[in-house]
Amino acid sequence: MQPITEAILRQTIRKRPADSHKGTYGRVVLIGGNARYGGAIIMATTAAIYAGAGLTTTLTDPLNITALHARMPEAMVVDFHDLKLLRELTEAANSIVIGPGLGTDDDSLSVLQTVLAGVSVDQSVTIDGSAIDLIASHDLSLPQAKLIFTPHEMEWQRLSGLSISQQTPANNTRLAQQLGGIIVLKKHHTQVLFEEQTFENPGGTPAMATGGMGDTLAGMVGGFTAQFANQLNAVLSAVFIHSQIADDLAHNAYVVLPTQISEEIPWYMKQYSLPQS
Repeated sequence: MQPITEAILRQTIRKRPADSHKGTYGRVVLIGGNARYGGAIIMATTAAIYAGAGLTTTLTDPLNITALHARMPEAMVVDFHDLKLLRELTEAANSIVIGPGLGTDDDSLSVLQTVLAGVSVDQSVTIDGSAIDLIASHDLSLPQAKLIFTPHEMEWQRLSGLSISQQTPANNTRLAQQLGGIIVLKKHHTQVLFEEQTFENPGGTPAMATGGMGDTLAGMVGGFTAQFANQLNAVLSAVFIHSQIADDLAHNAYVVLPTQISEEIPWYMKQYSLPQS
């Protein structure tokens, strides 16, 4: 078990060149937020934008569009029931995040199947929340792509077949290799599994026990994987900064909100993009 350290961030987050433009930092598409769970996709979108994604498009239920525009005018927003446009936009993305607040009804399943059918091998695809449950319950085939799964322990149980008591490092590694891609297993000290490697995040605080924390992490992963070529390092960096911000805020706060973490992301990224003195 390797600890995730600040060294990963210094290797990953680079100073932005003077001739940068929005196309330099990737095109992220986020899909989720049904009529009941709009907050999840709003938090994921917020995190992706604050994490530095160059262009961000969110596909969601129409009920969420006004709220998302009001919260994050930097995002383009589209009705996810337009399956033709959904596929066009996801096919044009560098990084896709699907699942926050998506739900598990027939419409949600149709959206997920449309996205998975159009994914290509060079795209990063972060599969979170409801999308994990849909894949597990419907035994959906996974595309050839740079897959990243972000389950908490109960979602990992449904996806892997391992009960929480069976989720040992050896069992988790074995199932992660069978599944393919990168697994971000969210817990007190989140673990990241990739091939034969297991990394453990040293941070984390009970102040983070608030709805939306995982949606925020998924959005950060989407933003980081859109910008940084090394997918594993991008994921490790997102996991580390997510909890580092929360740990720092928790020094003076009983509860840390997901939206508070998002607002701090650019300041922490700036810190790691500078040469060490």
